[in-house]
Amino acid sequence: MQIEARFPPKLECLFKPSRYKFLRGGRGSGKSWSVARALLIQAAGAPHRVLCTREIQKSIKQSVHQLLRDQVEALGLSEFFQILEHEIRGLNGSRFYFSGLSDMTADTIKSFEGCTRVWVEEGQTITRRSWRILAPTIRAPGSEIWVTYNPELDTDETHQMAVVNPPPDTISVLVNHSDNPWFPAVLEAERRHAEATMKPEDYGHVWEGRCKPAVEGAIYFDEVAKAEAEGRFCRVPYDPLLKVHTIWDLGWNDAMSIILAQRLASEIRIIDYIEDSHRTLPSYIEELNGTPRNWGDDWLPHDGFATRHQTGKSDEQVLKALGRSVVQTPNMEVEQGIRQARLVFPRIYFNTDSPGVKRLVECLKRYRRNVSRTTGEAGAPLHDEFSHGADAFRYLAINADKLTNNVVRAQRPKINRANIGAAGWMA
Repeated sequence: MQIEARFPPKLECLFKPSRYKFLRGGRGSGKSWSVARALLIQAAGAPHRVLCTREIQKSIKQSVHQLLRDQVEALGLSEFFQILEHEIRGLNGSRFYFSGLSDMTADTIKSFEGCTRVWVEEGQTITRRSWRILAPTIRAPGSEIWVTYNPELDTDETHQMAVVNPPPDTISVLVNHSDNPWFPAVLEAERRHAEATMKPEDYGHVWEGRCKPAVEGAIYFDEVAKAEAEGRFCRVPYDPLLKVHTIWDLGWNDAMSIILAQRLASEIRIIDYIEDSHRTLPSYIEELNGTPRNWGDDWLPHDGFATRHQTGKSDEQVLKALGRSVVQTPNMEVEQGIRQARLVFPRIYFNTDSPGVKRLVECLKRYRRNVSRTTGEAGAPLHDEFSHGADAFRYLAINADKLTNNVVRAQRPKINRANIGAAGWMA
């Protein structure tokens, strides 16, 4: 069967055999219709079972069913493919299926074991759980997994697979509007308007396929973007002449979050971060003491001074018995604390050489508010896996000006911001 179809030069790779094909980019790149065309051409040329999937699909309208249908007509394949409500069938036995990953289990996905092609759309939303279910299931000889996405955060599971640590036999392509020879004039007018009116980070994400500094609606979105632009996510070495203070958000079933910070004049340096659960206080102190440091105070929230019925002691008493110096974080309403955190944020440097601090940054990037399903209005901060690190950061902000050192400040030069670059800490 002879089918005439054109593709942007960057996307001719769709016809090159490869286990993984990641196509990322912004609006108007042509990646989705190119994938639809390429899959239909391949399915017309040989029998293929094609799974079209995404993280959440509540109805067929949320899938690429309509896009494939449109491309069937555009390619002149209406007599070859039968369009059904929940499936597309080819005369040669090819089949297109549509299903969401979030509802699948290791057992239910077995029905797709024989698929030879998988199209993962909106790949930036795919969770680690979904990847762990999907990838090993698709194992037919010559099977391929195609992924289209516009990256959200550089730490997203899909972006890590596509760019940071790709698996063997991977094609990863950045394709944008500038790579699309048939980029429509109406979209070009829209793009130019967006370039002139949108924030640079928003324009970069929507039109250039760049990672966002934080998730949409993140409480500290602007603060994170500024810290990133100013190079404050960098290498921050431990300074033995400065006290190391720990700031705690207490938890057992929920995460225990501990920030390790040093202060020099107005600058706050976060050198490490611990997050874990279902551990005793002595185990955390053992971990802290495992690395020799010039210890300052342990700052606990108010509930750390309440007696626990399980032990008859407060967390303060336990830490003092372990030789620690304990101070209470002043009570402050959450919203007031968030405002304080925004004020302190420009003074903070994050040691991204530490995996723990990278996790803390991830929490700040993903710290959002509850949004009403009925009104769409934002409410109180969302309590989830990222809120504990954000709570500890809020406590750090509250205590920032109370962190003290037993050093002569004149002995320590102030950080020269001009010497901090993408390569890291250059003090």
